[in-house]
Amino acid sequence: MRRVRFLAAGSLHHGTWDEEGLHDEQGRSHRADEVTWLPPAVPTKILGFALTYADHAAELGVRRPDDLVLFFKPPSALVGHRQPVVYPRGVAYLHYEAELAVVIGRRCRRVTPREVRDVIKGYTVANDVTVRDFIRDFYRPPVKAKGWDTFLPLGPALVDDVPDPGNLTLRAYVNGHLRQEGTTRDLLYPVEELVAYISEFMTLGEDDVILTGTPRGISHVYPGDVMRVEVGGVGVLENPVVAEEGAP
Repeated sequence: MRRVRFLAAGSLHHGTWDEEGLHDEQGRSHRADEVTWLPPAVPTKILGFALTYADHAAELGVRRPDDLVLFFKPPSALVGHRQPVVYPRGVAYLHYEAELAVVIGRRCRRVTPREVRDVIKGYTVANDVTVRDFIRDFYRPPVKAKGWDTFLPLGPALVDDVPDPGNLTLRAYVNGHLRQEGTTRDLLYPVEELVAYISEFMTLGEDDVILTGTPRGISHVYPGDVMRVEVGGVGVLENPVVAEEGAP
């Protein structure tokens, strides 16, 4: 099942999207290029893991951390498929990060890795947009680097049938050119361990989102570029980059 949220003719719809097309909750068909796509989940919390791929740590020239590294992204960062990502004024280095996102299905706490599958609603594609300018050891966690409005494209759909989240291909394209490629097989920690780690000290609620990290291959994007992030078996998420209003 691929569940979606979208706006059509001024109304909010919860529907499905498959080979037969896009349908709302009443089974009515809609053209995918005529709706406004929304993130498939409405979380109260969004947590991301940093440096969960060894090759990404290596490309940044940092040591692989001894423990898991977490950061928050605010719900105000969320945008849907095909919605613009705003490039802030004065920023030198903005980049995409292709990621598998986990969406929680029910309130839970102290979940063991074996129990994690029972509390997951599904998976979706995330682009953890980041301004590299603001990442310094002194300023970690990187809230300003990752917390701007529009800095978390999510979607297009919530997919509940992902047999093996530990064996998915991640790719990012800019203007049709492949920039990043990796696989969740290279995650230093399985998805189940990542979710269990957070639930050890924090209650997770329905629709909360967990970003599992990105592999090697980040690069600059600029206003006018189009980012496309793919997770095999989960979906393809595309977003244009636009200059902040009033930027020179």
